[in-house]
Amino acid sequence: MMKLSVIVPCFNEVKTVKGLLDELTAVPEVKQVIVVDDASTDGTDKILQRYRHQKVTVIRHKLNQGKGAAIQTGLTKVQGTHVLIQDADLEYDPREIKQLIVPIKEGRTKVVYGSRFLGPRTNMFFWHYVGNRWLNFLINILYNSILTDMETCYKVMPTEQLIALNLKQNDFRIEPEITCKLLLNRVRILEVPITFMARTYSEGKKITWKDGFKAIGTIVALRIGVKR
Repeated sequence: MMKLSVIVPCFNEVKTVKGLLDELTAVPEVKQVIVVDDASTDGTDKILQRYRHQKVTVIRHKLNQGKGAAIQTGLTKVQGTHVLIQDADLEYDPREIKQLIVPIKEGRTKVVYGSRFLGPRTNMFFWHYVGNRWLNFLINILYNSILTDMETCYKVMPTEQLIALNLKQNDFRIEPEITCKLLLNRVRILEVPITFMARTYSEGKKITWKDGFKAIGTIVALRIGVKR
């Protein structure tokens, strides 16, 4: 039987983290939630210290290391057969996790991505939209795929498969690293539409154009076999 663990990398999400955990723990398909607080400074750690639920495990980094490092830390504590990544900002709706895992439970695929560009969404920043489309185009050209959203947070796959990728990136480059390594291993990724509620920088959005250029370097380096 499928047992789903969710890794929640978290940094300065005092406004949303409790609501997110309340929603995640209410999803019957979610059996374990691992929150990795990446040295938050806004009071997020206080909320997590007080939060009590049998599904939830909280880990705190003493120093801020980045989203990738938080995911790698969380992966060491996963007990489920499958793992899903969930940002703590509520841009992604935990109620849609059920539809994400249906193709896996039915045996149609091993890896599912929730695509923001196939489903309904609030307005993204224009340059975020362009950046995402460019990164997808680059991956599709270099890796012979037709993905619409390789940067999506919602990635679900067997735990052993994610561990076997031997992830190295500590920041937002973890997203293209996961996708590129899956494609290099000839893993077929099934995309399903999800709802996306984009937020603004004033609301706490963290990724910037600089991360886009870093992602390009990772995509190209992995394609030509340079160790990153």
